[in-house]
Amino acid sequence: MTKLSVNVNKIATLRNARGGNLPSVCQIALDCERFGADGITIHPRPDERHITAADVYDLKKMVTTEYNIEGYPNDRFLKLVNENQPTQATLVPDSPDVLTSNAGWNTVKYEGQLTEICSELRSLGIRSSIFVDTSLSTIEGAKKVGADRIELYTGPYAATFDANNETAVADYIQAANLAKEIGLAINAGHDFNLKNLHYFKQAIPDLEEVSIGHALIADALYFGLEQTIHKYKMLIR
Repeated sequence: MTKLSVNVNKIATLRNARGGNLPSVCQIALDCERFGADGITIHPRPDERHITAADVYDLKKMVTTEYNIEGYPNDRFLKLVNENQPTQATLVPDSPDVLTSNAGWNTVKYEGQLTEICSELRSLGIRSSIFVDTSLSTIEGAKKVGADRIELYTGPYAATFDANNETAVADYIQAANLAKEIGLAINAGHDFNLKNLHYFKQAIPDLEEVSIGHALIADALYFGLEQTIHKYKMLIR
């Protein structure tokens, strides 16, 4: 069954807007697990505009499902991963100034860097996942550097879904078929919502995990967090 990992960055954004600890990122993460989430995802950026370094350590003490730390693998990120031992580290090629993740790795160009990092993660017993687009050479490159999984960047899928859902998902089906063929497990994430998630899951039934934050937290404003998580879980069953 495909797992739902809830990205709690937006909770931290809301908290940071006012200071203090309301809402509590840790309490929301615990509630997400209680309501059925299979994991918690965070993306601690260098400017700490949402998740802070302190959050990474605090959540490690509390999360009992899968803990996924994603981000650009600079020294700061790798230190956080090393000291907190998440279930999974998702490597994202973000520069510090981007608003949100908007591209996948060129695994061919950065083969040396990614090989070294994946090897280090493996030695620590941490599952590695590389954020990629649907380029077949990129997916082959992810296998070559020793990644355990890929995370398909689904921003383009979401952007074109309303115009033609079959066209929107076509490249992802091809990419997923190749990943499965060469032994890479498949995660996916970015801009999934209640409207487009089920179709993607039907098209790619072998999905291991979806990571959802922005839309899920926005939906929770209307439906409540518990009912929202149930709705997303239903879509990936």
